[in-house]
Amino acid sequence: MNQAFVYDAVRTPFGKFGSGLAAVRPDDLAAHVISETVKRAPALDPERIDEVVFGNANGAGEENRNIARMGTLLAGLPVSIPGTTVNRLCGSSLDAAIIASRQINAGDAELMLVGGAESMSRAPWVLPKTEKPYPAGDMTLASTTLGWRLVNKAMPREWTISLGEATERLREKYGVSREQQDEFAANSHNLSAAAWDEGFYDNLVSPVPGTDLVRDEGIRAGSSAEKLAGLKTVFRTEDGTVTAGNASPLSDGASAAWVGSEAAAGLLGLDPLARIAGRGAHANDPQYFGYAPVEAANKALAKAGIGWDQVGAVELNEAFAAQSLACINAWGIDPSIVNRHGGAIAMGHPLGASGTRILGTLARSLQASGERWGVAAICIGVGQGLAVVLENVTSSAGTSTGKA
Repeated sequence: MNQAFVYDAVRTPFGKFGSGLAAVRPDDLAAHVISETVKRAPALDPERIDEVVFGNANGAGEENRNIARMGTLLAGLPVSIPGTTVNRLCGSSLDAAIIASRQINAGDAELMLVGGAESMSRAPWVLPKTEKPYPAGDMTLASTTLGWRLVNKAMPREWTISLGEATERLREKYGVSREQQDEFAANSHNLSAAAWDEGFYDNLVSPVPGTDLVRDEGIRAGSSAEKLAGLKTVFRTEDGTVTAGNASPLSDGASAAWVGSEAAAGLLGLDPLARIAGRGAHANDPQYFGYAPVEAANKALAKAGIGWDQVGAVELNEAFAAQSLACINAWGIDPSIVNRHGGAIAMGHPLGASGTRILGTLARSLQASGERWGVAAICIGVGQGLAVVLENVTSSAGTSTGKA
């Protein structure tokens, strides 16, 4: 079996809902990161790209259903390069990388460009079609920005609760307090700010032309649990704990990465960063969607042939502080190895772009630290989780310990 490697990754800064990137179409966000990824490969003949695979969660508007193909064409790449779009909601772009790695393993491809894009600001409202023409009553528009819409009446009600209410139920089940959530969220902001100040993201982020945004827009340096404690809860009034401060914000952005075989080094003129050593997918009850990364990561580690005691770095997408803490506690790992450079609570979570964002961040984090093994994991609405294990190939560092 051929081995699959991550060679490079780049993303836009992530913008807040209705703000820094709201004027940019999602297909243009995709085109930007595709163009930048190509520019960063000094030896590349674009005709050698086997396929573009992109993730997108909404797909109902300016993405024109197949944002991979649209972004490739808008980026000016050869029309001969095929493109396919993946929708596994929040896990879409990590799924794109997984799909590409399998094609590399099978020998069906040598070089794949993967990524994802989302404009939650520009996600359209949709109007359902009527069962008969000329209805006399009113019709209601449904937002495609986030969560359930046009729900099938056959779905059990407990499955179709809001993501926030689902997180409240999860934190009750796994004993996560409001104080722990606020502390985790403040840490996300402060680690993100420090990583930007230290230059960690300089080689990972490319501003979008025509915009003023150069850093992730949602980061609040100097955040504290005490400040966050003053925010009102959003989904429950009496016994709620989830607030706008300990949840990821609605966001806009895009990300991309090269996934290729060992031979792709010559095609790109780049050395590989990390080997994709294991992959895992898991599903559970939809209302506990935030816990699904637990078994997804365990499966990926088993495929890689290692245990948690060998993992030195984890990138866990922070949909909510409560679900992140539940996963970390279940894995029994030292929290200090998780999201060392901040997370989605601070930086944002543009659904289709977050998977490649955590994958690229993990690869660069391993490169910077010299640690050998890392895990990228993400929770997905309607009760799914994905995970990828990376092995650092940029240093000969030994195994690190991440067990608490």
